[in-house]
Amino acid sequence: MIIAVDGPAASGKGTIARRLAAHFDLPYLDTGGLYRAVGLAMLRAESDPNDAARAAEVAETLDLRLLDDPALRDAATAEAASRIAVHPPVRAALVDVQRRFAGQAPGAVLDGRDIGTVICPDADHKLFVTADIETRAARRHKELIARGEASIYARVLEDLRRRDHRDSSRATAPTRQADDAVELDTTDLDIEGAVAAALATIAR
Repeated sequence: MIIAVDGPAASGKGTIARRLAAHFDLPYLDTGGLYRAVGLAMLRAESDPNDAARAAEVAETLDLRLLDDPALRDAATAEAASRIAVHPPVRAALVDVQRRFAGQAPGAVLDGRDIGTVICPDADHKLFVTADIETRAARRHKELIARGEASIYARVLEDLRRRDHRDSSRATAPTRQADDAVELDTTDLDIEGAVAAALATIAR
């Protein structure tokens, strides 16, 4: 059983996907983590995330141990990841990694931006998790504050607007809801309510 969970940043898709994986006892992959790992490697090498050729080289030789690096959650890493994700060679290098993960028995749960549309178009279950941008910005702002990082709500909101535009307008694998995906709006839901709604959708 393959479960694809897509959606924009701070919509709650990662938390929902992890909970679904635990519920069904399936392996879980945060595919955005792969892009953040490439972004982090680029930042540490002082390389420009807009350099498509260099980003592709890093993606092809990515050290997967970076997926456990706490710096993956930093705002600068997320911004770099969003920038390198627009490069078709980077996406091509990481597609195989994601498909191999999804193809293992007895299945997997993957979350990202293009799981249901590109990585696993034949997934058994597809969710598109969303929320209004003000709610998402408030969540991200609260998360940053909880981690002890300086954060200004207005700046977080503007950053999300830019990321949404970049992710949805890129030429390769833009963020969009698959035609056969079920939309799950978490604007007015806490995590327990969102997970319950996701489980009910899969049960149906």
